[in-house]
Amino acid sequence: MPAGYVIAQITVTDPEAYREYVAAVTPIIAKFGGEYLVRGGEAEHHEGESIGERTVVIRFASLQAARDWYHSEEYAPVKAMRQRASTSLQTLVEGV
Repeated sequence: MPAGYVIAQITVTDPEAYREYVAAVTPIIAKFGGEYLVRGGEAEHHEGESIGERTVVIRFASLQAARDWYHSEEYAPVKAMRQRASTSLQTLVEGV
């Protein structure tokens, strides 16, 4: 079965609140079998404008597992924390 990925392009608007979000979301991602592949770090953007200052990539066992995490009751209040602390584009995609 192909893996599922969450690709997030994020601009943090409240660094302290975003740190609280990261601390709260990490165990929820693990509960759903997610694994961080990229968490920020140096990036280069080519052929277009960047949507966010920070890129995060999380791998799940399947696209459905990524959907289950993103739409879960556990993640809902934490997602609201992220939305208050940043702007972003969240993409769920099936991959290898």
